[in-house]
Amino acid sequence: MVARQHANPTRLTRHLLILCARHGRLILVASLVVGLTSSTLAGLIKPHIDILIAFLLFAACLRVGPHQVLGAIRDVKASLAFTAILQICLPLLVALVSWLAGVQHTLVFALVLLTSAPALSGSPHLVTLMGFEPAPALRQLVVGTALLPLTIIPVFALLPETGSIDAIVWASLRLLAVIIVAAVIAFTIRLTIMKKPSPDHLMQVDGASTILLAVVVVGLMAAIQSELTSNPMNVLLTLAVATGINFGLQIITAVILSKSKASHYTVPIGIIAGNRNIALFLTALPAATTQSLLLFIACYQIPMYLTPIIMKRFYQRL
Repeated sequence: MVARQHANPTRLTRHLLILCARHGRLILVASLVVGLTSSTLAGLIKPHIDILIAFLLFAACLRVGPHQVLGAIRDVKASLAFTAILQICLPLLVALVSWLAGVQHTLVFALVLLTSAPALSGSPHLVTLMGFEPAPALRQLVVGTALLPLTIIPVFALLPETGSIDAIVWASLRLLAVIIVAAVIAFTIRLTIMKKPSPDHLMQVDGASTILLAVVVVGLMAAIQSELTSNPMNVLLTLAVATGINFGLQIITAVILSKSKASHYTVPIGIIAGNRNIALFLTALPAATTQSLLLFIACYQIPMYLTPIIMKRFYQRL
């Protein structure tokens, strides 16, 4: 009798997690709506986003496992090449074009920062939600974050608004430390308790990741709500730019890769090209600088978490 009473809640939890995994894209859309309409809930979650992202990284490592993350030497070399292109060449190109065009705007500054940022912490989950293998995305996340203290130097040399580079270096090192700790714990579990996880177990991990990602989305929507009441046109403009650059980078990158010898990286690198961890700079840049970025970062979450719904068919066709 006691065993049966304990089994029922466990079975219910398992079914709920699997259900969340199957309907992950719809859950993310619902979380966007909740975040935009419930200022109280968004405000409660916002202070805890850092720890939620740490759990997301842990879940990603647990889902993929150590062998797939490490990959082959050729995959690491490819990750280094993608990091150089996405985090150095692309932001320098954006800065050069804006300088030649004589455009000076907060959104230009935001775009340079965005393109210099490493992969979004939840990018492996976005890849999983679209039905593709998340290991390459997780490898790129680790490599891009590890090299950020180096890749950011030439970009920040062109941006006097950013102030000292030391803060960015320490912020990226802190994020890298979180990734390492999450990976060590997750890989230890995979090498001991979950040596050969069943598809059912992996779906439960995906379901837990979906729930975590949805909660993070709600917290990140807090910055939009206050601006909607005071300056809705600014919100619309910022959202249009954020959506255009997100999906634009994904489409251009994916099309180029699909026609190259690196076509097997089309989906993970395409998704990462448009979905970056620009929020990382909030903890490192001067408060006067980050204040102007808050609306863009909040608006950028919307195309990020609509990616599994809007872009899935595009990637399947490629």
